Amino acid sequence: MKKAMTYGILASLFFAFTFLLNRSMNLSGGYWMWSACLRYLFMLPMLAVLLLLLPGKKFPPVLQAIKKNPMIWILWSTVGFGLFYLPLTLGSVYGESWLVAASWQITIVAGVLLTPLFGKKIPVKNLAMAFVILTGIFLLQAPNMQGQDLKKNCIAFLPILIAAFSYPLGNRKMMQYCPKNIDAIQRVFGMTLCSMPFWIICSCIAVYRSGLPSSGQVIQSLGVALFSGVIATILFFHATDLVKGNHRQLAIVEATQCGEVIFTLIGGILVLGDTMPNALGVAGLVLIIAGMILNSFL
Repeated sequence: MKKAMTYGILASLFFAFTFLLNRSMNLSGGYWMWSACLRYLFMLPMLAVLLLLLPGKKFPPVLQAIKKNPMIWILWSTVGFGLFYLPLTLGSVYGESWLVAASWQITIVAGVLLTPLFGKKIPVKNLAMAFVILTGIFLLQAPNMQGQDLKKNCIAFLPILIAAFSYPLGNRKMMQYCPKNIDAIQRVFGMTLCSMPFWIICSCIAVYRSGLPSSGQVIQSLGVALFSGVIATILFFHATDLVKGNHRQLAIVEATQCGEVIFTLIGGILVLGDTMPNALGVAGLVLIIAGMILNSFL
């Protein structure tokens, strides 16, 4: 159990690099659309190499599944990855890294509200925890809800809201359509591959609007792809695999992901010079983290 928790906490640390590096690229003048595109353009070869290194023939089952339902894969991969990460990256333009990371936790609320689309009732206890998280996000945003800050925060929060619903919707739909012989890493590779048309179109738009990305943005995007897209994902999957037979321990491991908010807050303040949240913001962060932990146990 200690090993699984260690892997889970390490995963949350590497997931935090998404928010920190995206914010860093924005502060250095990098175009936000390139930050989104480059992550997935780099992830594709990384995941391909990973599948080659894993035991067993991993490629044929994925390619066969895609060939059987190509439009399903392209549609929900675009929703789950494209309409998730592009708006999330846009949101990072307007807010501190910790503010974006904390606001992103609204995806837990979205996941609860999307439950009826999959033929199940909304779990009341989880919905109660969702409202705890929402209250925390409101408290976090409250200090900025006036004048120009209100307009800025609304612009920042809208794309995060779109991303929060797109991520669980696309991923759950793909889990629904994926054959049972496709594991999580194979599914991530397949979705990355099938979202490429979206990312290629966005890359063309990025070239037209801002030209080619700088070498600094390319290197930092490579870091996002490696740290968050590959290392964090593998660590988290390994952590959940270690305790998958025990639902209580699995809940504890899943709750470790609240660490990404804490790591982003510390990294943003120390490295990027982000402003500290005020007392109301701290109360909001506490509610968000408490809601995430309690939601995992429920």
